[in-house]
Amino acid sequence: MASAPHAVMWALLGVACSEPALVLGTLGTSDSGSVGGESVSASTSGSSTSATTGPADLPPLDPCDPDLGCQNKIDVLFVIDNSGTMGEEQLNLAKNFPLLIAQLEALEDGQGHQVGADVNIMVTTTDADNPACHGAWVKPDYVPARGSPISTPCSERMARFTGNNMPPVVVEEACTEVCDPENPVAPSDQFIHFDRYGDNVEAGDAAAALACIGPQGIDGCGYEAPLEAMLQALNPTGCWNDPAGCDDPAWAWIDEPFLREGAVLAIAIITDEADCSVRDFSIMSDVDFMELHPDTDLRMASSAICWHAGVACSELDPETGKYSGCVAANRDREGAVGVSDEQAVLQPVSRYIALLDAMRAQGREVIMLGVLGVPEVTEHAAQPPHQPIAGGVDDLEYRIWRDPQYPAGDILPDEWSIGVRAVDKQFEFGIGPGCTGYDEGAAAFTGQAVPPVRIRSVCESLNVPDDPNTVLDDSQIRCCIESICDEDFSPAIRCLTGLIQSAVSPVG
Repeated sequence: MASAPHAVMWALLGVACSEPALVLGTLGTSDSGSVGGESVSASTSGSSTSATTGPADLPPLDPCDPDLGCQNKIDVLFVIDNSGTMGEEQLNLAKNFPLLIAQLEALEDGQGHQVGADVNIMVTTTDADNPACHGAWVKPDYVPARGSPISTPCSERMARFTGNNMPPVVVEEACTEVCDPENPVAPSDQFIHFDRYGDNVEAGDAAAALACIGPQGIDGCGYEAPLEAMLQALNPTGCWNDPAGCDDPAWAWIDEPFLREGAVLAIAIITDEADCSVRDFSIMSDVDFMELHPDTDLRMASSAICWHAGVACSELDPETGKYSGCVAANRDREGAVGVSDEQAVLQPVSRYIALLDAMRAQGREVIMLGVLGVPEVTEHAAQPPHQPIAGGVDDLEYRIWRDPQYPAGDILPDEWSIGVRAVDKQFEFGIGPGCTGYDEGAAAFTGQAVPPVRIRSVCESLNVPDDPNTVLDDSQIRCCIESICDEDFSPAIRCLTGLIQSAVSPVG
């Protein structure tokens, strides 16, 4: 069973603890229930193994004493979008995983001494399940992760890298360029673990294992639910977090929990669309949340449902097509704004903020990186946490789609050439792009992404504001938002490790 602090945390959220990985939501007009289906399978390589013994001649390491403000235990959760447009982005991310591992290994305390990072890294997808994503187009062997860990090498999941569209898009290189199919590497646990003495990777190292398990494929649900996937991954009663209390035979091979008491929790969410963590699944067939299809002039289902069900925008300028602003909002079944959490059709952002606040109330530092649909960051702070100080969310606009093709408009040249117009994109997403990516080296577009209103709200809630009653600036940055349209994710990785550095032990 869950320990007392975990039970208290879950009780604060009003979430039942009777199931290892409770999936909350409503089907049709029901007020409670869960989406059915089997749990996703993870590695069945046997029982978990602890870090291997390292060489006896390691240099001395200064003790990392939590009572002196130092913490070397770090739990990192990656929530990676596995929908049809994410192949390039997953490859970009995986190529930067060695940088992440190297920077975690080099973390220092306030005196410049390495703290000897003791790290767990777990990976899951943005697919928390949605009835609208079930149909003949879904592969028979596909099972939504619903926040559970994915710890198998991508080379064992190659079917995932063929999309569900027709004709199907195939991006196997998102796996094979970073994970050798002949020699795949994976951890022996449901997460990667490493410290100064070794790791739980038997045929490689932590960086190689993360590059292999990180790519998730492109056949996941197109109604991405990264916030709900995050919550389910952090569920203290989930088998991956409470193996001693788990009675699910699918997870019987797990010995060690991913989440550890007192460890710094670092969350990275990587997605190119709006969060669609649904509370009332009747909205998936509700015309009130749909856009008009430009060919039929009928309201039809698209990803625009997610935007309209969870965001409120104000003052659209008809000349520029810009809104004065957009914020996360609770909407009821009629689309009314400002309703209670209990009436909201999407899971309210307060649900996720409450989860992270409850974890912080237990004494745990929580930080978050979002690689999302915002303009590219043009400048970062010189000192940790290396947060964006120009570009990024500061340059974000909320507006409708524009013709013609980019850069005069928003439509990518390949789409413009086959007749795609702004009205088609407006139908598809309900809002214009937060960013458009172009790789000058490859002379190719890397895609577009929708502004991240709900995820941004949760991420920025972690920042600690300055206390006006004190002389010194005691604000703390705990959220970093980078652009998924950037062709290089290394600044995002540096910001993530900078946030972790600030949480472990501030430098300077």
